[in-house]
Amino acid sequence: MAIFDKKIAIVHEFLNQYGGAEKVVSEISNIFPQAPIYTLLYDPQKMRGFLEGKDIRTSFLQKFPKFLRKRHKYLLGLMPTAPETFNLRDFDLVISSSSAFAKGVIVKPKTVHICYCHSPMRYAWDWNEKYLIEQGIGSRRKIIGRFLLNYIRVWDRVAADRVDFFIANSKTTARRIKKYYQRESVVVYPPVDTEKFSHPSAIDEKRERKLRSLNYFLIISRLTPYKKIEVAIEAMSKLDLPLIVIGEGSPKYTKYLRSIAGKRTKFLGWVSDDKIGAFYRNCRAFIFPGEDDFGIAPVEAMASGRPVIALRKGGATETIIEGKSGEFFDEPVLELVTDGVRRFLENEEKYNKSTQEIKKLVERFSIDNFKEKFVEIVSKYLTEYETKMK
Repeated sequence: MAIFDKKIAIVHEFLNQYGGAEKVVSEISNIFPQAPIYTLLYDPQKMRGFLEGKDIRTSFLQKFPKFLRKRHKYLLGLMPTAPETFNLRDFDLVISSSSAFAKGVIVKPKTVHICYCHSPMRYAWDWNEKYLIEQGIGSRRKIIGRFLLNYIRVWDRVAADRVDFFIANSKTTARRIKKYYQRESVVVYPPVDTEKFSHPSAIDEKRERKLRSLNYFLIISRLTPYKKIEVAIEAMSKLDLPLIVIGEGSPKYTKYLRSIAGKRTKFLGWVSDDKIGAFYRNCRAFIFPGEDDFGIAPVEAMASGRPVIALRKGGATETIIEGKSGEFFDEPVLELVTDGVRRFLENEEKYNKSTQEIKKLVERFSIDNFKEKFVEIVSKYLTEYETKMK
């Protein structure tokens, strides 16, 4: 196929935390193993060996002191410039994996730029005021912050025009691409290792039994304010139900979550991929209280046969079937989340009998389906571009 004869580069914003977007980058890299990965910042320790051995090339931001690299907000004004400095002149195809700055790369006229968009930049568009509040910026500095976000919003709109073709990670993202960038896109859902989460290992049976006995609900997430973890913790404390929270994130936000948690809420921090499947398989239900453009963790939970209690917004509405693979609540507020959990408890026996049906509902998000669809769409875009250039 002509696509594999091309010289390809992959661009991703940051490789300093391990989440859903980084899993997508990994699978794109597996499709094109010879493609180098360009990124603004790279922290091998935070990536915990993930993408180890890949050809990773960083921006000038990597040369800044470590305390600055760990505090993105202080580098915000420089981030639009960073992807523009990447030397991509030798490549025929550039694939950016972007929710912010990666799509801003500059390529030569004959290079095709395809953006796999996780989301238009949230804090530049619909969450700009929330971002200023969450960063704890005072009233005087908010004025400067608004000017900076306005500059980034203008840059982001211009950067979107540098993209030849958009691929969206969900219908929700496709609508936002159309709204903010006035561009069409094709939806290719992110890859989920449905096989991995579906089957327990015989070696882990002791661990599985121990976890099952805890009778817990589960959250696996980056611990950041927009995920709304606090409302789920408050709801579970109010209902006096056991909750396990897995994930890392903002130290300030994590400290706050611990301060409001009840005695039956446990924080485990980071858990390796080879162990995390057991937590999914043995929870009573997975809780997803925030709005996300897709949300890989709920799909991993369903691939494990477990139902999800989620906010009725964003990508969750595309992956969860109410009454079959989970329950919804309409706003991330204590009363409604609590009501959603209560509805699940009323139907829990039905969900426990539907494990295999829940697994089947998410088979369409498998890694193989992603790879097949991704290669198909990228090949189609390349053909369109080459035809237009003749």
